[in-house]
Amino acid sequence: MSTYDNSRIAGKGERPQRHGEGGKRYPSAMPSSATNWMSVWRRNYLVWKKLAIASMFGNLADPMIYLFGLGLGLGLMVGRVDGVSYIAFLAAGTVASSVMMSASFESMYSGFSRMHVQRTWEAIMHTPLTLGDIVLGEVIWAASKSVLSGVAIMLVAAVFGYASFPSMLWALPVIALTGLAFASSTMIVTALAPNYDFFMFYQTLALTPMLLLSGVFFPIAQLPVAAQHITLLLPLSHAVELIRPAMLGRPMEDVVLHVGVLLVYAVVPFFVCAVLFRRRMMK
Repeated sequence: MSTYDNSRIAGKGERPQRHGEGGKRYPSAMPSSATNWMSVWRRNYLVWKKLAIASMFGNLADPMIYLFGLGLGLGLMVGRVDGVSYIAFLAAGTVASSVMMSASFESMYSGFSRMHVQRTWEAIMHTPLTLGDIVLGEVIWAASKSVLSGVAIMLVAAVFGYASFPSMLWALPVIALTGLAFASSTMIVTALAPNYDFFMFYQTLALTPMLLLSGVFFPIAQLPVAAQHITLLLPLSHAVELIRPAMLGRPMEDVVLHVGVLLVYAVVPFFVCAVLFRRRMMK
């Protein structure tokens, strides 16, 4: 690809990246504009589009098995939970957990491949785009994929009568924010990972406990008091607390608290991972 073509993809008018001694390139950790990330997003979309069906099937298979396997099987023994059938209770938790898993796996495995294995990021940085533009584009791309997964499961739940329309539409911005929160947070893991095996620690020590403690499979009130306090720090629990009432047609409570926590997880880790990626790319 020529320099002219790269400039067209990246956009015009961006400031050149700084150079140090001997002309060494120091990638900027911050985005150069509010729109340059779109080039990275579009690049990832065009690649994903070729395998979209297989990718969507992989993202949906696991949560659907949980939803109908546990919802119909375990639901016969559990009965009603919080005034609704167990499968309706589980459906909202499955939407939130699917968003978490989809955003996290895209940020980890696919993001790591483009950054470290394929060295796509290095190629993009030969255009006027900064490292910050790339990281922001990757975060928003991972969040976009997670939104597809969450919305697909929510639609299936609605078709079977486990979600209330139109109140479930209030869950859409929450799904998007949840995807951003987990995509941004997981990028820190990607920035620190020496290889693919490193991600198993995050899956086992962070994602799995969060899945079990955040009200996906049973009400948080069933947990010991100490564990209930811990859930206040987990982004998944706040996502569930917003998505579940929206899907069940109930009023949301403590909206400012839940949205605020998700915003913190979406914004703060982005700046952290951007700095970590800059240090990594300079080595």
